[in-house]
Amino acid sequence: MQADHFAGQVIAITGAGSGFGKLLAHRLAAAGARLVLSDVNSDAVRQVGQELSGDHQVLSCDVTREGDVVGMIAAAAAEYGRLDILVNNAGLGSPPKLLTEVTEEELDLNYNVNTKGVFFGIKHGIKQMIGQDPKGGIILNVSSMAGIGGAPLLGAYAAAKHGVVGLTKTAACEFARHGVRVNAICPYFSPTPLVTQDEDFAARIKGMAANSPMARMGDPEEIVTVMLMLMSPANSFMNGQAIAVDGGMSAI
Repeated sequence: MQADHFAGQVIAITGAGSGFGKLLAHRLAAAGARLVLSDVNSDAVRQVGQELSGDHQVLSCDVTREGDVVGMIAAAAAEYGRLDILVNNAGLGSPPKLLTEVTEEELDLNYNVNTKGVFFGIKHGIKQMIGQDPKGGIILNVSSMAGIGGAPLLGAYAAAKHGVVGLTKTAACEFARHGVRVNAICPYFSPTPLVTQDEDFAARIKGMAANSPMARMGDPEEIVTVMLMLMSPANSFMNGQAIAVDGGMSAI
């Protein structure tokens, strides 16, 4: 993956205030991309913007609100005239509990952020991409290993992330002829704020690492490297895929 593949590309990232989104913003800014960075945490994404050089915009966006997502896409088009790549990265986790203990509120929150938020991004990102000249673009959705397999004690999260994979494959089939490619990345647990905010993280991480074929967790930078590969304009024939980045967990 050559960095100059992203030079001049207009790229919007949700959830850019921390974790994978923040790391991705730094890598893309260094590669010369033109960025639209958004997060529901305005202070966090503003801080990321202050850390970057190059051409970028920073704005608040709650992905559960369709109007906010429309505004983010419109901001990219208004400033740069198009949208080349959209990364639907915003998401949240769930406290571990048996499926029979999950509340309706927890299920709704997971669906609203992790599934519906991605749906809004796909919907309005594609509308922009097929309406611009030249038309076309790339969408990368952040799912999870919980989106392609069972996830004990994470039922609501797993349901929501399976939804992301379903949306990815459907959109890929519907809009490939319009020059739009849609893929998803499905990482195993990696120490980003989404995971480390769990009070029992330190204890759980040892068990998860011990159960991995590589006997360790993935570094967030390793996940971002695969994200860059998936969203590269040079990776022009991959479409509708949910790619596991899991140290071999899915091979067991």
